[in-house]
Amino acid sequence: MTTIRAETPADAEAISEVNRLAFGRENEARLVEAIRDTPGFIPGLSLVAERDGRVVGHILFSRIAIRTDKGQEVPALALAPVAVLPEYQGQGIGSTLIRAGLDRARALGHRIVVVVGHPDYYPRFGFTSARAQGLEAPFPVSDPAFMALALTPGALDGVHGLVVYPEAFEGV
Repeated sequence: MTTIRAETPADAEAISEVNRLAFGRENEARLVEAIRDTPGFIPGLSLVAERDGRVVGHILFSRIAIRTDKGQEVPALALAPVAVLPEYQGQGIGSTLIRAGLDRARALGHRIVVVVGHPDYYPRFGFTSARAQGLEAPFPVSDPAFMALALTPGALDGVHGLVVYPEAFEGV
């Protein structure tokens, strides 16, 4: 059985290992560590999946903003990264983490989530083209991979602008 819970300080090394092994590189593990040291970190939205006392998956939602053409900053969340140890992939753990994270984000009053990810995976959770909704990425990314989700009905209505990621995301 998989348990989903908020990370604790004791999980830091296990989370780094999950991200390193899932992505086969250090970038995502470094991203998580960098975000923890910023105001964008939300402890209740850094979740781990645990099986038999072992951390086998991790997801992080952190604060970002959408800078509108009127100069307003609309709060949003970035979903990045989501990782599952290779030997546990394909068992629904990533989906469970995403659903739990979206539910918790909604319960905490967050209204918008942005993700850059696989266009065949994230639509099952309600994500659709961010550009079609009036959002622009601050870096080159294909339209299908750049997606957004309104956690509350109408949250993206009339919101047009540039998604602004914190410095921690540079180089990922």
